[in-house]
Amino acid sequence: MAAAAMVVAGGGDFSDLREIKKQLLNVAERSRERGLQHSGKWAAELAFALEPLPLNELPPPPELTEEDARDLDAYTLAKSYFDLKEYDRAAYFLQGCKSQKAYFLYMYSRYLSGEKKKDDETVDSLGPLEKGQVKNEALRELRVELSKKHKAQELDGFGLYLYGVVLRKLDLVKEAIDVFVEAAHVLPLHWGAWLELCNLITDKEMLKFLSLPDTWMKEFFLAHIYTELQLIEEALQKYQSLIDAGFSKSTYIISQIAVAYHNIRDIDKALSIFSELRKQDPYRIENMDTFSNLLYVRSMKPELSYLAHNLCEIDKYRVETCCVIGNYYSLRSQHEKAALYFQRALKLNPRYLGAWTLMGHEYMEMKNTSAAIQAYRHAIEVNKRDYRAWYGLGQTYEILKMPFYCLYYYRRAHQLRPNDSRMLVALGECYEKLNQLVEAKKCYWRAYAVGDVEKMALVKLAKLHEQLNESEQAAQCYIKYIQDIYSCGEVVEHLEVSTAFRYLAQYYFKCKLWDEASACAQKCCAFNDTREEGKALLRQILQLRNQGETSSTDVPAPFFLPASLSANNTPTRRVSPLNLSSVTP
Repeated sequence: MAAAAMVVAGGGDFSDLREIKKQLLNVAERSRERGLQHSGKWAAELAFALEPLPLNELPPPPELTEEDARDLDAYTLAKSYFDLKEYDRAAYFLQGCKSQKAYFLYMYSRYLSGEKKKDDETVDSLGPLEKGQVKNEALRELRVELSKKHKAQELDGFGLYLYGVVLRKLDLVKEAIDVFVEAAHVLPLHWGAWLELCNLITDKEMLKFLSLPDTWMKEFFLAHIYTELQLIEEALQKYQSLIDAGFSKSTYIISQIAVAYHNIRDIDKALSIFSELRKQDPYRIENMDTFSNLLYVRSMKPELSYLAHNLCEIDKYRVETCCVIGNYYSLRSQHEKAALYFQRALKLNPRYLGAWTLMGHEYMEMKNTSAAIQAYRHAIEVNKRDYRAWYGLGQTYEILKMPFYCLYYYRRAHQLRPNDSRMLVALGECYEKLNQLVEAKKCYWRAYAVGDVEKMALVKLAKLHEQLNESEQAAQCYIKYIQDIYSCGEVVEHLEVSTAFRYLAQYYFKCKLWDEASACAQKCCAFNDTREEGKALLRQILQLRNQGETSSTDVPAPFFLPASLSANNTPTRRVSPLNLSSVTP
């Protein structure tokens, strides 16, 4: 088989970059011949990142077999129809062709024809939010035919890939995974098979049990799947090793690194990498919706406006462009217009994950909870690993005051993002509503331990201790909270800062620790909502001191404010908090 005969550098070996470039150019050409444009583009972009080959080392065109020669006229005609998206016409002229290339194009044309009809019917008759029972009618026939070929071992790497796609579309996930693994063994250079495999792996455990070919392509696959599974540290290490191996100019790798930093919410780093990527590849549209999410979170309206206009000039009918424009209108609080653009994106590609999730956010803003729920559910159907959709569903059911549903969805989001403090805080609030206070405490403490993004976990934990009359633990949490807020160099204008000082002032007052109580009471005077209480407490302390009351040494009070928070250290600058939970696209 021609596919199997290709020599592929093994074991993540990047020592012969010239050989790798030849392999990439070869598979790019073979992918294009079969109408697999995205796989061809991926291979071509990666080949472009490597040094040019001299004339005598350029790979020869793929060899023609006897069957290829016999089918050449029909193939050439059908391929011209295929390129013009006349899939039924292409399939008609390819009937009876025996060569691997022509047979693949025949089956692929039938598959795409069915997909196109299904999408047209979905858009025309149902609208983007209807669930719909529209199916690709060609799938069952294709499965039967490809299954016979598979049993007879007559499918090459591309044929196995198509068989896997058909199985996945029929929700036969286990069989699809086995076929994609087989396709990766037979033709390791075809990126499409690796990518399909990525979409079916739900956790690291599944990855361990896969028997993957020992080839340098496996390194790209692992880096990609680690990013998808939110194992960002491992992903970044893989991408760094690929850059060191000689792919430093690859725009694909640069964009993946930016996406990885976006996923761990290192917004500054992600923004700078995306800006650099735009300089290298100014007409790039892929991943620009992720870039727009970052600009949205940072409320960078001029930059987001420029990006939207720029992409409109390049191609206004791309899903990424529609999502960028949608984000722009969302930032301007024009939520109806934003939802309209996300709907437009879904008409272009009903399986585009980001648009479903973002549309759910817009419906939430418009208080249309039923539409939001449907949008989030569609996102989960497309990709069960999308934590934003699970989290969005949790928020929606929270608004509907349905805490048991809410708990289920927040738990799913937390499983996908175990170290995301927002998920943990949301879970804690849910447990609190269900009066499961021990579980709530665990969630808040864990949220603080993993690095609390919104600086709210400690306050919620303190209030819980306060509710349970655990005054020492409450005081300890409030002190830690104040230390964290002040260590940022600027005090965030939280109502909770004044709440913390008020509680500590009263706590120290009860313990008869007048100095500490006085320091906290003076801090209370800096905030409008606690000013009067602070002044009243200071008067009481002064009165008790004048009466000769001394500080108590009997009451255990092991928690003290740090020296840096003395009464004269009043913060001068306050900024509004960045409420990431409400703005995460």
